[in-house]
Amino acid sequence: MSSPQVKDEELIRLYLNTQKSDYFETLYNRYVNKVYRRCLSLTKDATQAEDFTHDIFLRVFGNLGRFQEKSTFSTWLYSISYNYCMDQLRQANRTTTIALDQEHDHLADAEVDPVHGQLQQLAYVLTGISAEETQLLRLRYEEELDIRTIAQRLDLNESTVKMRLKRTRDKLRRMYEQQSV
Repeated sequence: MSSPQVKDEELIRLYLNTQKSDYFETLYNRYVNKVYRRCLSLTKDATQAEDFTHDIFLRVFGNLGRFQEKSTFSTWLYSISYNYCMDQLRQANRTTTIALDQEHDHLADAEVDPVHGQLQQLAYVLTGISAEETQLLRLRYEEELDIRTIAQRLDLNESTVKMRLKRTRDKLRRMYEQQSV
């Protein structure tokens, strides 16, 4: 078994050269909770987040040979996680509709627990922004990346990143306030 000091990229090389599952298991153990939390933040459903996490690691396991070390393993993994979740959610949104009485029940529950209601309202508002806007917010506030790193990752100017973040925050604030009225 590999020690925790071994870098992710070295673990990948060791796994690809030896096919010993211990190396992949070490990577899995390092990142499973982070991937699960990312999936949960996107799906708002623990069971679905578990399923997505499982599917993501199967996908990563099957494509490990494609990892080219152009970025860190964690960045590659988080990108796969985000894209997988967004694809699944988009696909589900195309086929799912909510009955009016279910929506009414949702609003009644929000009145009972104001904090829960506010969080659900915010989650609902977040579904109204584009995938690009969501990605930008996640890079900045979930991954806590600085503006320069985000600009480099997205191949944008720093001023463009700042302006898009500001516009997205303003848009969310307006949407949230409209939902509150």
